[in-house]
Amino acid sequence: MDEPEEQTARAARKAANGTGRRAAHAAAAWTVQVHDSPQAIAARDWDALLDASPRPSPFMRHEWFAALHDSGCTTADTGWSPLFLSVGDEEGVQAVCPLYAKTHSYGEYVFDWAWADAYERAGQPYYPKLLCASPFTPVPGSRLLARSPQARDALLSAMEQLARQAGWSSAHLLFMDDEDRAAAQQRGWLMRGNVQFHWENRQADSGQPYAAFAQMLAALQREKRKKIQQERRRVQESGVVVTAHEGHEIDAGLWDFFHGCYTRTYREHGSRPYLNRAFFERVGRTMAANWLMFVATLDGQRVAASLIGIDRDSGAAYGRYWGAQRHVPLLHFELCYYAPLQWCIAQGLQRFEGGAQGEHKMARGLLPVRTWSAHWLAHAGFAQAVADHLERESTGVSHYVDELREHNPFKSTHVDEGN
Repeated sequence: MDEPEEQTARAARKAANGTGRRAAHAAAAWTVQVHDSPQAIAARDWDALLDASPRPSPFMRHEWFAALHDSGCTTADTGWSPLFLSVGDEEGVQAVCPLYAKTHSYGEYVFDWAWADAYERAGQPYYPKLLCASPFTPVPGSRLLARSPQARDALLSAMEQLARQAGWSSAHLLFMDDEDRAAAQQRGWLMRGNVQFHWENRQADSGQPYAAFAQMLAALQREKRKKIQQERRRVQESGVVVTAHEGHEIDAGLWDFFHGCYTRTYREHGSRPYLNRAFFERVGRTMAANWLMFVATLDGQRVAASLIGIDRDSGAAYGRYWGAQRHVPLLHFELCYYAPLQWCIAQGLQRFEGGAQGEHKMARGLLPVRTWSAHWLAHAGFAQAVADHLERESTGVSHYVDELREHNPFKSTHVDEGN
């Protein structure tokens, strides 16, 4: 007998084949294909569409998804059955997107557990569901990589059709850009807002980038500035030395140490790590230009590390992972915020995205930014119930953002309004 994950994969492939044929028949200009691995789509086609998208990031590169797949992090065995979509015509590939049939909601950072519980109480299956996202990565950006609005719409249409054909509950699009959001909204998908904390390398008065970390500190309110200075001083006085390693400077020994820190962080929270050593070995080799690692050493021994994603082309850095083998007070703030921000200023990067959750980030100069997800539910009754819930939730999120903006850490208005 098949395991549940394999049953999901088999059903997905069967539904996908039918969806591709019907989509091609319904719109003669398009051929929609569903692929059971990212490698089934040519990397050159995928990355060309990504480079032309409004908001590219390293976490949407073809190699990122290939590494996740080949290392076993996103497969049917882990509840991530790949169903990558491509839309083409006589001129070639016109649109692509990552897509998974999920048997759980882990690794998404947009929480729908309550929806799943409601389905279960009603005797309806919520899983499998379709998910278009970068796994384990709450980094906003382009998800529907398309040359035209029509091709983008074809991706959304294919998701709906695939879910209906397979008898699945829903389809979800996470942390998308404005064009994706508009396209999904036009098709009647439900919008859900959330909040992250990002830092911009921009002085409020002149709009120019900061010349040094000290200049950014000077722009903060006095109590915030003093707190950061005190925290950095305490780390330095503890004897910790922090070093930065970029790209191929991160050797196998550093990757081994970092992975141990990363794994320990998850274990301490009673969780299973999403990413394995094989994944980090792969992206460390094939995406070297996109990684920056800060390593803390104390008494000649490595004690902690943080891993930052970087994209010099777009001028962005992304706080991603952290872990420690030994507790040092305040070291988390140094490795995850202060050292990365200082590095961004020195290197001329435009922004640092601090990731999901964490009001404490505001005291470190990161400001609230709205993020968005879109949701399509096959059952009309559940769709209406979720729509009502999201309307109430949206009001709460708006009030939350307003409250956060009242606690702006900078001397003058310096808050990114977001979208």
